[in-house]
Amino acid sequence: MRVINCAIPMLLLAVLSQAQVLAPDEIRDPNLRELQKKYLGELHQIPVMAAKHDFPYRFYFSRKLDLSEKEQQTSDQRSIQFDRYHDQTVLKITGNYFASYSTELMQPTQRARQTYQDVILPLLEAAAPLFVTSTVPHAFAFEISHHVRKKILGVSSEGIENVVLILPKAAALRYMTASDERTKQAALSTGAVFLNASSIELWPGSKGSVGQTVPEAIARSSSAASAANISDSKIGLAKLASAANQPAVVAQSARDSSPEALKSIQNSYQSSLDRMAQEINAQAHFVRYAPPAFIPFHNWLYLQLSVTTTLPESAAGSQYKLAALAFDRHIAHLIRPTLEYFKEDRRDFDGIDFSTSIRLGGDPNSGGGSPVAVEFIFPMNMLRTYKQFDATGQQLIDSGFVLVNGERVSLDLQSAEAGVR
Repeated sequence: MRVINCAIPMLLLAVLSQAQVLAPDEIRDPNLRELQKKYLGELHQIPVMAAKHDFPYRFYFSRKLDLSEKEQQTSDQRSIQFDRYHDQTVLKITGNYFASYSTELMQPTQRARQTYQDVILPLLEAAAPLFVTSTVPHAFAFEISHHVRKKILGVSSEGIENVVLILPKAAALRYMTASDERTKQAALSTGAVFLNASSIELWPGSKGSVGQTVPEAIARSSSAASAANISDSKIGLAKLASAANQPAVVAQSARDSSPEALKSIQNSYQSSLDRMAQEINAQAHFVRYAPPAFIPFHNWLYLQLSVTTTLPESAAGSQYKLAALAFDRHIAHLIRPTLEYFKEDRRDFDGIDFSTSIRLGGDPNSGGGSPVAVEFIFPMNMLRTYKQFDATGQQLIDSGFVLVNGERVSLDLQSAEAGVR
């Protein structure tokens, strides 16, 4: 009986580890697929080691962030995999942490630091020792969500924040071998931390590589470690790749949105806007009485493009379904041609607001009983990432704002198009 009792926990740990590591055959990139196969044994040890850690609140490995705990319990938990970040190979671990922080008691950086300490560091300590002598990964990437409680006009509500750490492997190994807290903190500060895609410093002033971007740090540490036979991911690494090299929109100072400033930027782009309105109108269906114009939104500056989306009568359904179909069948196809009219080295506005009025079957009075107005408000850095095929449509949706008839909504394209809210 003693042998059986001992074997059962080991068997359960083995089953759990397999449920939390992505199967190699599901990875499209052939090189990453081979790495997933080669290091499958090491990957399975990560959840086994993590299961021995006592997290303050419930933590789940997860393929998808921002889930409720009820959804998480039946959701795919295979999240451990090799991925790409700026042409470097990273080991990506994604999960949902069901801690709920109060905005009244904790500032954003404090909330990120708590999840960093409670979840990300234990996962790093489980993963890093397994790859000390291997040539991969070049870095470790963690994507963890937590919950946030706040009051709006006296009404309590709960939302979700996502914390991301991208840490070069050499820095991770320095952290593992450091003998004091200050050295550990210095090692960790060479990585990048994001809160909802905005770059933050958990310990302000502690950055160890001033002026060096995360991709440069990864490449440099990989190169140095290689000489010593030690080398140094509603997701989402494409979003972070863009954010690492460009100031995140939410981290910028507020734009000047005075009438004079709006007139100035409108004049500077007017010739390009006129040419765009003429050359791609057959595809865009611009609203004639609402020409492209710059508008302020959340202290940032966006180019608003007012268009009309016509869907077949068979597309009738909820406003969420119509919004998803409008994006997939119309707006997504406008992004690349639209960006051709704006130079990448100019960063005098923050994004584009694709504002569309959805009609069914060409009937100007249709749209599920009445016209459905949808605004897709996207940051410019993610639009350019999407243009380069480094982000999916869902990742682009998750990076911005979606307003349906003036109200902000969450939009899961696949579920919405299937008729499931």
